[in-house]
Amino acid sequence: MTSGKPPNRHKIVLYNPMAVFHTMPLALLAIGSNLDRSRFDVRIVDARISKDAKADVLREIEGALCFGVTLLTGRPIADALKILRAVKAKRPDITTVAGGWHPSLFRTETLAEASIDVTVAGQGEGTFAELVERLADGESFAGIAGVAYRDEGKVIANPPRQLVAMDEFPPPDFDLIPVEQYFSFKRRRQLDYIASIGCNYRCAFCADPFVYGRNWKGMSPVLLGEEISKLWARYQFTDLNFQDETYFTHQHRVAAICEQFLSRGLKFSWAGTLRADQAVRLPEETWRLCVQSGLRRVLVGVETGSSAMMKKIWKDTTVDAVLETASKCRSHGIAVIFSFIVGFPGETDDEVEDTLTLVNTLRAMSPRFETPIFYYKPYPGSPLADHVKDQVPASLDEWANFDYVAGAAGPWVSPAVHRRVERFKFYNRMAWGPETPVRRPLQHIARWRTRNDYYAFPVEKFLVETLRPAEPLS
Repeated sequence: MTSGKPPNRHKIVLYNPMAVFHTMPLALLAIGSNLDRSRFDVRIVDARISKDAKADVLREIEGALCFGVTLLTGRPIADALKILRAVKAKRPDITTVAGGWHPSLFRTETLAEASIDVTVAGQGEGTFAELVERLADGESFAGIAGVAYRDEGKVIANPPRQLVAMDEFPPPDFDLIPVEQYFSFKRRRQLDYIASIGCNYRCAFCADPFVYGRNWKGMSPVLLGEEISKLWARYQFTDLNFQDETYFTHQHRVAAICEQFLSRGLKFSWAGTLRADQAVRLPEETWRLCVQSGLRRVLVGVETGSSAMMKKIWKDTTVDAVLETASKCRSHGIAVIFSFIVGFPGETDDEVEDTLTLVNTLRAMSPRFETPIFYYKPYPGSPLADHVKDQVPASLDEWANFDYVAGAAGPWVSPAVHRRVERFKFYNRMAWGPETPVRRPLQHIARWRTRNDYYAFPVEKFLVETLRPAEPLS
């Protein structure tokens, strides 16, 4: 005979490492929401909003079954390692699990770090749920697809797990995080959401094809409409920020989602990722539906202004498509972030100049167009990275100092090209950013420099960067 009292639930602690962005921890929400709530009590600690993340984690792991952390290649690894090592120092018996992009690329190599017991590669919802069920039942990890682990000192790598349709999993439970705190840190009522996973494209610089095998899965429009409607009613957010890698993958699905938003009377703006080739194929009626339903901004990864380089990196689009995308967005009043990459291995000076020329062309088309420029960084697992594989970090500690967003150019970029690009970036950013009384004198100088392509004696750049050093972004 039972007393009717529910059994004690196993505590699962999940950690999101320190970063300068305040995007909601969607990956942790996804895996946490897929656990059986009758068996597991999920706690999420996010270093980006916690006043003392280490203290919070060490308090939460008391009595916990498992500690999980998401690892994004680059600087967030440093904070993750600090916390993982502190967790193991306090609770040597606790099972630690690392998932996310870095363990997906380095399933077994990540286990060289003593504070990590298990890695989860790729889509983590099903894998992590099976893993903690085994932990709770005292069973081994043998046969769990998608994990690698140590067994009596030997590293075991199980077969990968296939990508599963998102509708098969419960939608993210935002009760697991303090949503209002994120609104406060963002200084706007912006909700982050992932409505699809993966990418069908083959870009040679990207790790996505390695992790997801050029596969893509998305939530059905009706289910997405239902979930967003519930979240909007509860949180009254004013902006919805889709974090999908390729939100506009299927134009009919995009149109159906817009119709869901409109038919449900949802009032908010939204933003998503868009490829240039997807944009030129998008029917005019769908463009209008997007704007009518609140589309305010798209992110378009252009990468290069060189047609030759586009072919080298397997971008599978064209400069003409980028310009047509810009024209369409301008006509519909949509803001765009056109992101670029320079410093690809083997990139010529002329190809770099083609990129800078396209940046100037796009900035001149609309004050609502942004054109950030980043340096190529070899993301392991991508074909292009094989050309410089001897110049990438080997350990987690080394990867922690590898800044993917704002770090220096690779050693294959000449000092002259690096100097030209850095000056171009600075004056381009200053010329077209928000105009304020304080910035106005510098903006006038920056606009003159960009119009005349004159970047010698960059006194303004030296002064600004000395008085206000840039913060690492990754």
